[in-house]
Amino acid sequence: MSDSIRILVADDHPVVREGLVTMLSTAPEFDVIGQVGTGDEAIREAARLEPDLLLLDLEMPGPGGVEVILRVRDEAPDVRIVVFTAFDRDEQIVGAIEAGAEGYLLKGTPREDVFRAIRVVHQGGSLIEPMVASKLLRRVREEPNPLTPREVEVLDLVAEGRSNKAIAKALFVSERTFKFHVSQILSKLGASNRTEAAALARERGLLENGRREE
Repeated sequence: MSDSIRILVADDHPVVREGLVTMLSTAPEFDVIGQVGTGDEAIREAARLEPDLLLLDLEMPGPGGVEVILRVRDEAPDVRIVVFTAFDRDEQIVGAIEAGAEGYLLKGTPREDVFRAIRVVHQGGSLIEPMVASKLLRRVREEPNPLTPREVEVLDLVAEGRSNKAIAKALFVSERTFKFHVSQILSKLGASNRTEAAALARERGLLENGRREE
């Protein structure tokens, strides 16, 4: 069908993945063109197949969910991404949305809600499950530190004067993912460079190392 939504499913549990494929096949406008079980495969197949939408689990072997999103954005920018995961920690939610995911659903979401999210995202919109949206709103309202725990960890290492390569290695991420975190930190703190960001964060007591030293 020319107007079908071409979907790539990425989940490392075969039973879950096959169940998703079976479920999606019940909607006539959905066309599952591939299924993968690792982060590396998700990146490679998204670039090769160029699906309309990637339905992505965040926790798979290989690159982490945020890095997968960043690399798919880089290598297949037209692919829209809906996270479908069991993980609802604030850091993962914020990281996925900031990296470029247009949807975030928790496993256990009713089938019709999953279908609706795929349709909305495919049409250019965004859809975040209410429970996830509530966590994001609560974080915005209550969290005095604008940085995520991961961003604090990155800035701690930056403040120590380590190189990009050394920091990426310490965090077990690629330099591309590290640079993404740095860009988010600069934007949130209104800093023009890493040194200024570290100084501002230290002044505001945002650094873990800074707090330990007090």
